[in-house]
Amino acid sequence: MADKDKKRDNNKKVPPKGIGNKGGGKKPGFSSWSSLLIWIFVIALALNWFLTSENGLFEPTPNIEYTEFRQEIREDNVSRIQVEGQNVQGELKNPKTLKAAEGDTVRYDQFTTYIPNFEDENLSSLLEEHDVTVAAEPESQFNWWYIIMIVLPIIFFIYIGVMFYQRMSGQNQGLFNIGKSTAKLQEPEEQDTTFEDVAGLDNAKKELEEIIAFLKEPERFEEIGAKLPKGLLMVGPPGTGKTLLARATAGEANVPFFTITGSDFMEMFVGVGAKRVRNMFKKAKEMSPSIIFIDELDSIGRRRGAGLGGGHDEREQTLNQLLSELDGFEPTESVVVIGATNRPDILDKALLRPGRFDRRITVDVPTKSARHEILKIHAKNKPLHDDVELEVIAKSTPGFSGADLENLLNEASLYAGRNKRKKIIMDDIDKARDKVMMGLEREGMQIDDEEKKLLAYHEAGHALVASVLPHSDPIHKVSIIPRGKAMGVTLQLPEKEKYLYNKEYLLDRLAVVMGGRAAEELIFETATSGAQDDLKKVAKLSRKMVTEWGMSDRFGHISFGSDEEEVFLGRDMSRKQQYSDSTAREIDEEVQKITKEAFDRALSTIKDNRNVLDKVAEMLLEKEEIPGKEVSNLLEEKEQD
Repeated sequence: MADKDKKRDNNKKVPPKGIGNKGGGKKPGFSSWSSLLIWIFVIALALNWFLTSENGLFEPTPNIEYTEFRQEIREDNVSRIQVEGQNVQGELKNPKTLKAAEGDTVRYDQFTTYIPNFEDENLSSLLEEHDVTVAAEPESQFNWWYIIMIVLPIIFFIYIGVMFYQRMSGQNQGLFNIGKSTAKLQEPEEQDTTFEDVAGLDNAKKELEEIIAFLKEPERFEEIGAKLPKGLLMVGPPGTGKTLLARATAGEANVPFFTITGSDFMEMFVGVGAKRVRNMFKKAKEMSPSIIFIDELDSIGRRRGAGLGGGHDEREQTLNQLLSELDGFEPTESVVVIGATNRPDILDKALLRPGRFDRRITVDVPTKSARHEILKIHAKNKPLHDDVELEVIAKSTPGFSGADLENLLNEASLYAGRNKRKKIIMDDIDKARDKVMMGLEREGMQIDDEEKKLLAYHEAGHALVASVLPHSDPIHKVSIIPRGKAMGVTLQLPEKEKYLYNKEYLLDRLAVVMGGRAAEELIFETATSGAQDDLKKVAKLSRKMVTEWGMSDRFGHISFGSDEEEVFLGRDMSRKQQYSDSTAREIDEEVQKITKEAFDRALSTIKDNRNVLDKVAEMLLEKEEIPGKEVSNLLEEKEQD
């Protein structure tokens, strides 16, 4: 194994200074240019101080009064003067002593003075009389303020231009880099993510082990005529670990890993995306065996001809180049392209044919056991109290992705830190779960007693119907604390994972959702806008039962297709209806019938348990939030009575 690693290191190619090479040096950014200008300004001030200050590097020439200047001439002590306008610089034959302000004495043999504006006719004759050498120069027109007013704006605009250029270069989008790939490269020695860091994706790991074996020992497969798969597509909801799985694959195979998102190929200039694709594949082939990971593949892999660009827009050219590169691999080039998307239904068919992205791995929301394993990984660096049971948390978080579970523990640690605890307790996790599932509490919201009573009976209606009907999920918590957009929440958690839903469960689910509106009508003989979301859920679920799942008594086992398929510009804007108008009317009638039956069941259930409804509402008015067990206990007490 050591010889093998040594051979890989010897054959390893040094990446050029193009894609993700961290050794290529850094360019100066905003801070370096700003620092440079600041230092220039400081140095200029320092030089000015050294040259002109009395305490500076050079001793300044003393300035004497004009009267004293004339007196020195009369005493025949001036040998030479230089006149520039009204400024005079002179040299003394015998040095003089000057008493400074601090009490010290300074000897000088040169001086400066200033000739007044009035004409001194005797000065010329006085200079001739005492043989003083006179040198005259025209008055200088040099003006520092004039130069500063001209130069400073020029320096400012140069500074802005340099910053703009550095910003464009820093984003790898400079004028000369606009066609270069923006893919980030991770060298094998920089990768520390392996399959040990990925939990709950055992089936995906098994599929990827074959790719890893190909990359590690391609010659073993070439001997029996096997070809390395070119493309592998990961499909799954956001946050399920597609990027993590791709990074772990590169870590296990110990090969260079290029990562880029589909949007990074797009640019305002036509042809840039295609050039970036060519550049990226060229670098990956030079460093083969290697892995290219394209996240959000659907941003460039949408069906061609679905837009208004006539097939010549930038996205379609980029897709065409990607298809061409996937077909251009030589047998000796061990490059695997891994794509990730949560919208496989909109991908171009040419991408999915054999020879391109011919393998598909489904990365779905983790099961209960998988959630438990994921929680173990994310809890490694978090201090948990003894009362925290990860298995219980996994059971109470159905539908959570790996990213959701990580966020859950992070929110719990924030709650613990806010309360100055050194360990995370179960109450912190419960609060974090409520925040993730139901939303953040809206503090400071003023609700009067009448509205609060309406909310309490509305949520009590949901809770009561859910507790009575046999096929509904158990209640976890009932709350009238406003969270997110909801004024109140009745949270149900299933006892086990469900992959199929029978008709009885769905009918009970409809009745539970209508329980809030039924309680409003029974107690207050009115209807409120608080049931808006409930009515939307009922309409959507009942229509699916009729048109897609064949759960209608009138139509039987017939599916009328889905209305939710995405419609693209450039295709049929009005999708052709697959059934007649009379059938559509009957579908509406059947949906209305199912909805009414759900409401009647909810109303009947509430009437039969009116005392329990009142008690649940009173408890909510008092405590604002109660666990689901409280409702179950009240029903048990009623049966015993």
